[in-house]
Amino acid sequence: MLMSTPRSLALRLETTWNPPTGDKEFSYVLRLKNLSSEPLSGFALCVSGPGRVDPAGVVEGATVTKRLSNFTEFQPPEGFVLGAGDTWTITVHALSWPFRHWTDGATSAYLALPNGTAVSLAAEPTRTSSSNAPLKRGAEIYPVPANPPVPLSIIPWPNRVTVSSRRPLPAGFALKANTPEAQAAAASFTALVEHLFAAEGLVRSEAEGAVAVVLRQTEGLGPEAYRLEFSPEIITVEASSQTGFVYGLVTIGQIWRGARLHPQAFHFPAAGEIVDEPAMGWRGLHLDVARQFYGSAEIKKLMAVLAWNKLNRLHWHLSDDESWRVEIDAYPALTEIGAWRGHGLPMPPLLGSSPARTGGYYTKAAVREIVSYAKGFGIEILPEIDMPGHCYAMQQAIPELRDPNEIGSYYSVQGFPDNCINPAREKTYEVIETILSELIELFPFKTIHIGADEVPLGAWSGSPEALTQLRELAGDEIADAHAKRLNVITNTHGADDIHGSGAAVLQAEFLERIQAFLASKGCVTGGWEEAAHGDRIDKDKSYLCSWRNVEVAAELAGRGYEIVVCPGQVYYLDMAMRPDWDEPGGSWAGYSDAEKIYTFDPIGGWTDVQKEKLRGIQACIWSEPMTDRAVFDRLVFPRLSALAETGWTRPSAKSWERFRALAGTMPLLYGLHQF
Repeated sequence: MLMSTPRSLALRLETTWNPPTGDKEFSYVLRLKNLSSEPLSGFALCVSGPGRVDPAGVVEGATVTKRLSNFTEFQPPEGFVLGAGDTWTITVHALSWPFRHWTDGATSAYLALPNGTAVSLAAEPTRTSSSNAPLKRGAEIYPVPANPPVPLSIIPWPNRVTVSSRRPLPAGFALKANTPEAQAAAASFTALVEHLFAAEGLVRSEAEGAVAVVLRQTEGLGPEAYRLEFSPEIITVEASSQTGFVYGLVTIGQIWRGARLHPQAFHFPAAGEIVDEPAMGWRGLHLDVARQFYGSAEIKKLMAVLAWNKLNRLHWHLSDDESWRVEIDAYPALTEIGAWRGHGLPMPPLLGSSPARTGGYYTKAAVREIVSYAKGFGIEILPEIDMPGHCYAMQQAIPELRDPNEIGSYYSVQGFPDNCINPAREKTYEVIETILSELIELFPFKTIHIGADEVPLGAWSGSPEALTQLRELAGDEIADAHAKRLNVITNTHGADDIHGSGAAVLQAEFLERIQAFLASKGCVTGGWEEAAHGDRIDKDKSYLCSWRNVEVAAELAGRGYEIVVCPGQVYYLDMAMRPDWDEPGGSWAGYSDAEKIYTFDPIGGWTDVQKEKLRGIQACIWSEPMTDRAVFDRLVFPRLSALAETGWTRPSAKSWERFRALAGTMPLLYGLHQF
């Protein structure tokens, strides 16, 4: 059937979530309104967003004709015509999980036309029948009180602050440095404040009224430690490294901005000292750029924000089922195919992307520039290529990573079929080692994260090559049991789903070989906690990110693994702050507002022996709900600063009331407050 195309196409999609009440089941209702003056026919409606229509779900008013994870195509009944002014209603009675927040529903929509083209639709945010509260976007505002608990605005709070009196606010800082480390720090700090506060002019000359800030190289201080001495004439920053100098200058900059923006609350000291160093060595942020793409300028500004919070690690999640984001010379198809989504492409529109070809990737030149820029602030960047699971996009670009004789399908918790590269194929190791070799040249920190999370229970159960390898590794009984898991759908985020299974045996074999390769190149291997299944990786040359809870983290530390603590129920910044519908974000791991993150003890209940294996802590941004950059600001700030203070400040010196009073002075990535 051909589509009747009106001269002026005007359509709007409205979606509603009806939660279960009493004995009434939930429903997800989509209403396509034809605001044109002419009828429409011969089209299909395509939507995407975090929420996923269950493949076995009951759908009224339409037929599901295509589905990949959160992308769904609805076909109208045969002969259907959407008249001028009419509404087509689709009711879905089964989803992969119930909706709890306004960002769970469709965040983009379009009509697919018979000629292969597509027309974007205006998609209203999903409303719920149980709440009419305004939907929240933009960072939550923490007002600065007139009488805060402390006279200086500093986050994270330093180890020791002994200052007295106040002086008139200087016009800025005239930086004086005479060693290579100090000069490099002065240049980095100048770039930092120009990136974050260009209009404020923190770095000036003495002729413009700036106070002299002398950077003095001092031995005996830790690599991130600093000491500040205030006097009416000059400020002295002592440090032993470039990073220590940068952190000292950041503290002075925070004090200055607080006194300038909130003179009724804060002042600039005339005398005294601040002595400071971090409590933890690893104070990180994980950023998922696979689900949503962030351009190089956004990444560089984020590095400046991390430095202002004295965070020192960026875990850069560069690949996942939804895309591939880094240039690899040996396999240009990875970015030619895997970096782009759109109607008719191998990767359809997902998570709010439009039918037009959208996406992007980081060239090697861009990566080197970002890595160098971050290094100037004391930030080390480590890439993650998630494997052997979460590889759907990689397989679209390099199909040889799958057994050509594999039958049937298995599905990940996110709804992707057959998304694991095959550990029984030599081609797999050829490809992965080539990719990793190119990455090692880009990231001098020599730490490569290889994921290892959420491999489906039925992974490779239809692969003759994998089953043959499994028989050799674990015997016929386990291989036969694994073959029976064909077409199994993984439906939880549980890290134990594959523990002890045939899939776990195959993954452990794969990880041991990849980790040995990285070790041969002088690299440390990172993994999510599932990488511990089978205890095959070398504990002395690896570390784990523990994402479930502190008890699991402690247990892994007790087994000898070095641990970065990042429990999803607290440190996953894509999770909503509260259970209210009007809050954006996810819900599967729980809820955590800034106070919960701030007061959370990441090593509660750990023994002294377990604490010896603590590398530090890390917040994680998974980007499924972050199509809207105002949602990014709301979910990340001030929660990121709350984590930063936990990583830096001694537990005995922490104070939620002080932090809350100071949080409003910290910068945002996009500068979007609640509106």
